[in-house]
Amino acid sequence: MSVELPVQAQFTAYNAHNIEAFIACFSEDFKGYRMPAESPSTVGKSSLREFYINHRFNNPQLKAELISRTVLGNKVFDHEIIYGLSPTPMESVAVFEIENSLIKTAWFYFPS
Repeated sequence: MSVELPVQAQFTAYNAHNIEAFIACFSEDFKGYRMPAESPSTVGKSSLREFYINHRFNNPQLKAELISRTVLGNKVFDHEIIYGLSPTPMESVAVFEIENSLIKTAWFYFPS
């Protein structure tokens, strides 16, 4: 199985605001980091679910545009433009670590 598959599935679910399909792409012990943080901002699948229900998928303007995707071993690097989180679109890079066909860890980078 390609390490790209769970990343593409979560990207599609993100844009559809489909919480069930989105959460299905992540491992139970998922950790998410908003860089340059040293500690995760999200730990566990249930915390991820709550965050996206209350702070992302409740926003009808939310969508992501994929600029590029690079695969290196078990990591997938997505360069995106995010709409709906601020008055102007935001660039970001998300790095997804895949383990057992699920996203185990993600690091999110935004311009400083």
